[in-house]
Amino acid sequence: MIPLKDDNPAEIKPIVTVGLIVACVLVFLHQVSLPGKLGEIFVYQYGAIPAVVFGYADLPSEIVAVSAYSSLMTSMFLHGGWMHLIGNMMYLWIFGNNIEDVMGHVKFIIFYAACGILAALSHAAIDSESTVPMVGASGAISGVLGAYLLLYPHAKVLVLIPLGFFSQMIYVPAGIVLGLWFLLQLLSGGMNIGHQGGGVAFFAHIGGFLAGMALIPFFKHSHVRFFNPGHSHLRSWR
Repeated sequence: MIPLKDDNPAEIKPIVTVGLIVACVLVFLHQVSLPGKLGEIFVYQYGAIPAVVFGYADLPSEIVAVSAYSSLMTSMFLHGGWMHLIGNMMYLWIFGNNIEDVMGHVKFIIFYAACGILAALSHAAIDSESTVPMVGASGAISGVLGAYLLLYPHAKVLVLIPLGFFSQMIYVPAGIVLGLWFLLQLLSGGMNIGHQGGGVAFFAHIGGFLAGMALIPFFKHSHVRFFNPGHSHLRSWR
């Protein structure tokens, strides 16, 4: 299932969500504009490398651009290709506005960053001596998905279901869409234990999703209820 949009309007303008999307797109455009070896160096400079983060290896001094811990942040704005970028930005656009809505702009920035950092550490801990850079906003966005699942499992999500030469678009409860997504990450992560390399960072997705579920009670506005029927929180308490 490929999510296209939800029926859950937000009440505030999602300026942080839009800003994150713009930032990721601009960084990626710069990344792909770099010729040959420079593009690869850029990824090593700003990607999060588990062995460097945990002190098992060091980058050559001539290409060090940020500290190892800072790379946990900068890596969120790099992507491995157009499909990686488009998929991540689509999920952020669909689900991010509602999470920004229930906590406000500043808290959302902190929440997003915290989920991304915890997600990267989750993946890095599986293979702490890996020298393969981690890149992408997937971990932080997974945190958004985890929060959304707890807040709006009954909201409807329009999904595209490819069926060979045909396709079908239907509305599905967010709880099913996100629940199946998380189950897929668990199954894929389990099958890839011991084979962590340059592929999909499933454990970053898992760690980010669980981080979002754990952190949302501390970041959402106090009047926002869990398992809301959808259509934002509507401020019915006023």
